[in-house]
Amino acid sequence: MQTNLKAMRKYDAGLVLITIVAVVGFISVLLNLSPFSNTTPKYSQLTYLQEGDEEPLDFANVSQKPMSDWRPVASPVNLGMDSNVHWFSMVVSPTQTSESRFLLHIDYPLLDHIDVAVYSQIGSKPIVTFTGGDAIPFVNRPVSHVKPLFPLPESLHSQRIIIRVQTSGTIRLPIRIWEEAEFISYTSSRNLALGIFFGILLAMGVSNAFLTITTSNTSFLFYSGYIVSLALTLATLHGYGLAYLWPDSTWFQSKAIIVFANATIMFATMFTRRLLPITTYSKKADKVAQTISWVCGVSILAGLIFPYSLMVKAFLLLLTLTIIFTMWLGVWLTLKGVVVARYFTIAWGFLLVSGLSANLDNVNIIQLPISSNNLLIIGGAVESLILALILAINYSHSRDDLIDAQQFALEQEKQASTAKESLLEVQKRYQDDLEYKVEERTLELEITLRELSEVNQELERLNAIDPLTGAHNRRHFDKRLRSEGRRSRREQTPLSLVIIDVDHFKKINDEYGHDGGDECLIHVTKVFQQHIHRPTDDLCRIGGEEFAIILPNTDLEGAFHVAENMRSSLEASPLEYENEMINLTASAGVSTTVIVGEDHTQQLFKFTDELLYEAKAAGRNKVIHKQLQEKL
Repeated sequence: MQTNLKAMRKYDAGLVLITIVAVVGFISVLLNLSPFSNTTPKYSQLTYLQEGDEEPLDFANVSQKPMSDWRPVASPVNLGMDSNVHWFSMVVSPTQTSESRFLLHIDYPLLDHIDVAVYSQIGSKPIVTFTGGDAIPFVNRPVSHVKPLFPLPESLHSQRIIIRVQTSGTIRLPIRIWEEAEFISYTSSRNLALGIFFGILLAMGVSNAFLTITTSNTSFLFYSGYIVSLALTLATLHGYGLAYLWPDSTWFQSKAIIVFANATIMFATMFTRRLLPITTYSKKADKVAQTISWVCGVSILAGLIFPYSLMVKAFLLLLTLTIIFTMWLGVWLTLKGVVVARYFTIAWGFLLVSGLSANLDNVNIIQLPISSNNLLIIGGAVESLILALILAINYSHSRDDLIDAQQFALEQEKQASTAKESLLEVQKRYQDDLEYKVEERTLELEITLRELSEVNQELERLNAIDPLTGAHNRRHFDKRLRSEGRRSRREQTPLSLVIIDVDHFKKINDEYGHDGGDECLIHVTKVFQQHIHRPTDDLCRIGGEEFAIILPNTDLEGAFHVAENMRSSLEASPLEYENEMINLTASAGVSTTVIVGEDHTQQLFKFTDELLYEAKAAGRNKVIHKQLQEKL
């Protein structure tokens, strides 16, 4: 479907004006969705505690945890994606009057389990507890509200509130303590704004569905599917899905965001393929867009099967790649002269900014001053409005384009007989130019492929390096051990393996922290590398504090000599860290054999590892060496 250039230019000023009006309008909606208050918060001392594996906590004993174990945090809380149990504590101001009542409002509905306990100033037992989250039916909530909302008991004294949160997604807690009358006023304006927003989306979806029937144009069908899926996605993000559409299905609530979000991308990609003449300029780009649609379709089914924590990470990656690809596609086609792509790029620009910002906020890379859900409302709404205008303009001029094309073809047919010789001459000249350009592009491609090969080699090298110590990593070790095993088998030469482990490393981590532990590992690597002299010998870090040395064509005594030198050098080289000397020792197992079979290399590794543990059991700071055949 091509667009008449002159006709489209008439709409430039109108589209710019509508875009500005849409942005201003939806920002004003955002102000209603994200309330600001100049009053002092009604709570203080907001801290959190992550539950460990050593002891399970409950409301009976968590209040006894010393304050030094709690870490301060500011609202809105965003701890990223973490499935562990987190406890939050805060102190709520006294109720001002006997008629006022405080409400604890958490403006984020996608929390699986959220339990709240209220404590008085004295006593370790809560005076009241509540249970919420979208893992329980909507009717079981203490207050029938789309977001977690809990009524606090009246008190003339400060009360301590402890919140237990566990979820498979992002741990977000935009906390606010409302007075009941204030909350009712806020909720009414918020519901009005969201009602207008979802009403516009629903009207656009239904109207385009009817246009599909009357015009038989699938562009309207795909756009209608996109609008409806977007509306359902945003409704799920704001808690309206569980509240009104599937209140008793907590299972579907845990899958809904993945299903509808992937459906949104799928329909958006199908609409893009229908709106833009992608195949005219690049069949590969069209193939990529088609692949994205299929991946989203498969992800819809996978979202019903696989865990939410896994699928949401895959979706965030897919969403980011899709938006960037679609944005690039619009810019590229704009540069190619496709007029409709210019407006398409403007529309997707809004979703690009909001989508990427929301993704980075959800994984806790950046902190947004507003809710990422509200940011998606602005981006999606403005983009949907502009796309609707583009679709209407594009379709209104399609018939004119067809008539112009027919007239042009008729005129060309009339002139064909008189312009045949000129056309052949031009064709020959263009053919020569094309051959020259093909040769030029071929040369450029060869240069690019050579450069890509060099980059791939460098990437392969970097993938084999442990980023902390600079030694080779476990991936390189496994490949190198198999390779040297085949060489030992082929040439019948001995292959020696040393596995060496830093003693009492957990104690070092506990005493000096992970930074001190990292410095120790770097120091150990430098000491060990001083005893690697042959190019064929290879030092690898295969675990936290565990290293392996591959020694091709080396007998048992030679390998023992290398391991013993490493052990003694490490013992004699304490690390100075923060004006303290850290004494380090290591235990090692050494084994040698001539590889005779495919599984023999793995037997060598296991036997050497057993010797390491034998050295550990013998008191550490030892090297035990044996031939593999002694075991066999």
